Amino acid sequence: MSVTIHLIAAARPNFMKVAPLYHALKATDWAEPVLVHTGQHYDRNMSDAIFEDLRIPAPDFHLGVGSGSHAEQTGNVMIAYEKICLEHRPDWIVVVGDVNSTAACAMVGAKLWIPVIHLEAGLRSGDRSMPEEINRLVTDAIADVLWTPSKDADENLAAEGVSSDKIDLIGNIMIDSFVMLKDKIEASNAREELGLTSGEYALVTLHRPSNVDSHDSLQPIVDALAKASNSLPVVFVAHPRTIKNLAAFGLKDSFEQSPGVTLLEPLPYVQFMSIVTGARMVITDSGGLQEETTYLDIPCLTLRENTERPVTVTQGTNKLVRADTLAENIAQALAGDWPKGVCPPLWDGQTAQRAVKCLLTREHDRS
Repeated sequence: MSVTIHLIAAARPNFMKVAPLYHALKATDWAEPVLVHTGQHYDRNMSDAIFEDLRIPAPDFHLGVGSGSHAEQTGNVMIAYEKICLEHRPDWIVVVGDVNSTAACAMVGAKLWIPVIHLEAGLRSGDRSMPEEINRLVTDAIADVLWTPSKDADENLAAEGVSSDKIDLIGNIMIDSFVMLKDKIEASNAREELGLTSGEYALVTLHRPSNVDSHDSLQPIVDALAKASNSLPVVFVAHPRTIKNLAAFGLKDSFEQSPGVTLLEPLPYVQFMSIVTGARMVITDSGGLQEETTYLDIPCLTLRENTERPVTVTQGTNKLVRADTLAENIAQALAGDWPKGVCPPLWDGQTAQRAVKCLLTREHDRS
């Protein structure tokens, strides 16, 4: 038996999630994983280094879609990926996360009657103004199998009327990636190169439009971080759009006048996670970091009004904060006045193995 499984990725975070699954499938005697890179996001750190770190080959197919509006990206991915499926029809398609490519490739599979699996299904923020939320809803509505990271995701799907026989609770695949690369992360000298002492700095990442696309939203965040840098060093690993907007709004000077703030461009995963693991606290609007800080038991201050990962708040070390409460929450975290989290069930580095078992069972049922 040889079963061909397309693993869809659009950018570096997607490859982080499909890599453990790729290895787990490759280790079987029945599965043939195929990497499909849609090219939706250009990332200079999506280079040979990331594939080498993850021990995965270059993608089998690269659609080269590039940037554009949401409609352009979604449409172009569908057009390009449909051609691949018609010429090289897979037995299964695995889409991951909540980017435009996720929904686009799920729609291609659904319309060609190719079974679709959504890895990281059931996450909900309840905020339909976020493009990612629309992608989650669309993908989960048409996918044949829903691989969920936590019990609350199962509950979300059940509330939407999804049949339980479509749902497999397998755990958090991002933790598999961290565990897989833990030795490299621990061996990295990224902190030393930046002159950082473990446990004595804050890490910041921000990229969401609601935080960085207007002067009025970004200014109070910059002010709070500059103030915090008087108490501990602040390392701001900034998204390219964030760097551009800091300059455009005349806010980059505020950081340059704050010697305690170090502004960096995006880093490769191993170096970045080396900095994460040594942080006293993390200030972010990223979904993945909310999970990783909960796993690592590091205080996480999430600059968002909502999160599609509420388990990181109810069980973990995450707290939703606003710009106007950021300074006081930083002070609380510094004082040790922060909830001690517990790691949710199945966030154990074995998610990919459970996924493979579930897929084999479903393949037998389909045969």
